[in-house]
Amino acid sequence: MDLIKVVEQAFAVEKELPSFKSGDTVTVAYKIKEGNKERVQLYKGDVISITGHEGKKHFTVRRIASGVGVERIFPMNSPFIESITVNKIGSVRRAKLYYLRKLTGKKAKIKEAKA
Repeated sequence: MDLIKVVEQAFAVEKELPSFKSGDTVTVAYKIKEGNKERVQLYKGDVISITGHEGKKHFTVRRIASGVGVERIFPMNSPFIESITVNKIGSVRRAKLYYLRKLTGKKAKIKEAKA
């Protein structure tokens, strides 16, 4: 078991990511490889959950694309994440916002936290 941790630490890439929580609206700049080209795709949406611990942490971002809800899971320590920008800080009472999947329109909006 210790050998696994040694290998994980050797390959771990520490990045400075901003602190965010569930309910925040973030933009994730994610590197995508298409054939022999590489480009950066921006994925903007609400963080609905953050799970895991230490090096195995990941977060789920949900957005509405053409009237359909799309969710994507990003590992925190992924080498493909170029940057994360926090656009809005949301005011929510829960850590996991899975109830947003059933809501549409104004009901699905997250209130912005007061400064």
